[in-house]
Amino acid sequence: MAYLDLPSHRLHYRIDGDQSGNAPWLLFCSSLGTDLSMWDAQIADLSPHFRVLRYDRRGHGRSSAPPPPYALSDLGQDVLALMDGLGIERTHFCGLSIGGLTGQWLGIHAGKRFDKIVLCATAARIGTPESWAARVDSVRADGLAGLAAATAERWFSPQFAASHPEAVDRILGAFAATSTDGYIGGCTALAGADLREEIAAIANPMLAISGDSDPVCPPADLEYIAARVRRGRHLSLPGRHIVNIESAETFNAALLEFLRV
Repeated sequence: MAYLDLPSHRLHYRIDGDQSGNAPWLLFCSSLGTDLSMWDAQIADLSPHFRVLRYDRRGHGRSSAPPPPYALSDLGQDVLALMDGLGIERTHFCGLSIGGLTGQWLGIHAGKRFDKIVLCATAARIGTPESWAARVDSVRADGLAGLAAATAERWFSPQFAASHPEAVDRILGAFAATSTDGYIGGCTALAGADLREEIAAIANPMLAISGDSDPVCPPADLEYIAARVRRGRHLSLPGRHIVNIESAETFNAALLEFLRV
């Protein structure tokens, strides 16, 4: 296992794929309440073409949790610190949900460090400060266990959950293992994040991928991003919020087509 030690916390990361040093980098950024294993379904198809970097967000997976609250800028700076620590000057980026918001922040504030950006099942603003404050109160009172059933329903369609129970159980296991501080910190970052105006500054080529039945970030949210940035386009795939798992094969094909052009 590999770690980057920062002043207030440590980040766990993993590198897969072409180790020749010649392949381009591709960095994956996960959803709230998941760990880097949420991208397992992408590795076999993408690692022959890229050096694939995955990491656990602060307070998730094997990364440690500094005390909340966190801001979106903290999450973006973690990505830049990881890139600096590994000597990565430029990379492609793919993020889902809060990972997609992190990608938008990076495109605004550090766009020259990135080549193409893929944003999945996200929005320029997710929820409201009030809804995230209520989520924080719930987690402080009852922990994450009380959110598991509703999370599974938001993240996966009933058809997928019935036909792939092992995939759903694996993701929910990572959700249950997330530290309370890390989850609450993610909620506070989401509560303060509204990039609806700022994303117009993003000049990187961008692909916005939605799940066609995602109740968290519906296709209209991704259409907005694709229309607002300078060089964006939108693609909708079957599935709910964790669309990279529910439509893994078509998701991977879309990434390869977009990133390798």
